[in-house]
Amino acid sequence: MTPAARGLMLGLTVGYFALMLLIGVWAARRTHGPREFFVAGGRLGLLVTGLATMSAAFSGFLFIGGPGLTYRLGIASLFICLPVGFTSGLLCWVVGGRLRLLAEIGEVYTIPEALGRRFRSRGVRAAAAVAVLVGIVGYLGSQMLALGIMTEMIFGTREMFGAWSLPVATGCGMLIVLAYSTAGGMLAGVYTDVVQGGMMVVTAVAVFACALAAGGGPGAIAEAIVGDPRFGAAFLEPFGRAPVQTALGLFFVFSIGTLGQPHLLHKFLMLDDPRSLRYMPAVLGGSQSACILLWLGIGLAVPALVARGALPALSRPDDATPAFVLGFAPPLLAALVFSGVLAAIMSTADSLVNIGSAALVRDLPRAFGTRLRSELRWGRAATVALLLAAAALALTYGDLVALLGTFAFGTMGAALAPVLALGLNWQRVGRRAATASIVTGLVTTLGLEFLARQSFLPGLPRPPLVAGALPGAVALATSFLVLIAVAAFERGERDLAKDDPVRAVLEM
Repeated sequence: MTPAARGLMLGLTVGYFALMLLIGVWAARRTHGPREFFVAGGRLGLLVTGLATMSAAFSGFLFIGGPGLTYRLGIASLFICLPVGFTSGLLCWVVGGRLRLLAEIGEVYTIPEALGRRFRSRGVRAAAAVAVLVGIVGYLGSQMLALGIMTEMIFGTREMFGAWSLPVATGCGMLIVLAYSTAGGMLAGVYTDVVQGGMMVVTAVAVFACALAAGGGPGAIAEAIVGDPRFGAAFLEPFGRAPVQTALGLFFVFSIGTLGQPHLLHKFLMLDDPRSLRYMPAVLGGSQSACILLWLGIGLAVPALVARGALPALSRPDDATPAFVLGFAPPLLAALVFSGVLAAIMSTADSLVNIGSAALVRDLPRAFGTRLRSELRWGRAATVALLLAAAALALTYGDLVALLGTFAFGTMGAALAPVLALGLNWQRVGRRAATASIVTGLVTTLGLEFLARQSFLPGLPRPPLVAGALPGAVALATSFLVLIAVAAFERGERDLAKDDPVRAVLEM
């Protein structure tokens, strides 16, 4: 990159940082209590809510993780993207609508709080809060790892700090997130999401066109990949270089598991008018489809360029996006992409840390029958602890951004998707079934992930199920089966009186 191009990129990046801090200051002046801090006052419109939901869904996972996972697995990585055609409708019509109506009949700031109200159970709320915390730290860790990789590329910290480059870069990025997330809470996160969402759509379409041009078109890209033994024809086959059960597991987790993602569902609690949900799938699904073009474009162009010798082989697959943008995108587009990636990561990190802090300082204390005196002050303190935990996980996980994100996504999906998808639509589901399902999903995911990755107990047997199977997919299926089985032996409708407003919501 020429000095002029790097100067342009640095200028836009610093300008973006300044804009985020200004949004944080603006939001802090309007954040006077838990309602503003945790649900942005509950007064957001359709477009803002739709873009914020899309931004929370993708961010660093899309920009960094997606092309990196494609470089490793081939076309199989796109099984994550295939459900986009229907998940926006599922979110809005299966879960989102009833969540929003629950917020109409009482104070509901979080997903665990909504579940506690639905089942009239503090145990359900506590179990959901623990699942949210575990998943949020994992997903936030993937954002911190992506943020560190991008900061390395932009500011050239590898030359200055060597082996300490990634920790230093991650720490610097974390401080920026910390600055505006502790001040403005969800109000700051939502409006940075809007800025981010607009940038993501524009840059994704532009990068896709640039990737096709650099690769010489779809035919030339396919020919180069197939002709290189490092990739080969298997790279472009439907299941790529992944086992069939892995690819199908990705599809299962990122379709049905989407119904259990608190960072997406949380946005429905902020919508000012529940009637606008009928239009949300068009806004959410359309913007997601446009953004996936970046995943597809870079994911296929980079292996083709490596095969031709136009790009060195990647020692770290997560470098696919930075390497392509720095080497083949016009300077202005490169600057916009890097700024857009940082926008995506930081605003999503703010939303995630806000949801995690709510689980820590609001849901868990209330589930145990107590309240913190100043939830706003403690919420801000909790963001610091969560960001530190996420950064530590990011630096010790030792794998791709997308794989850390998939673990977190699978954990929350397995623990929460069954109880939200069935519990908000089927009165037969009671508190015992809900608690059993949440605990099963969480414990199964963590147990299988441990068995798949443990190396310090070499004698510990690994069940055949672990080989090639996605822990989140196995746990999600198990969680559904447990919920249905327990619900079959209890009568959940007895928990709700005939005049209970929650019952009226379920019957709509």
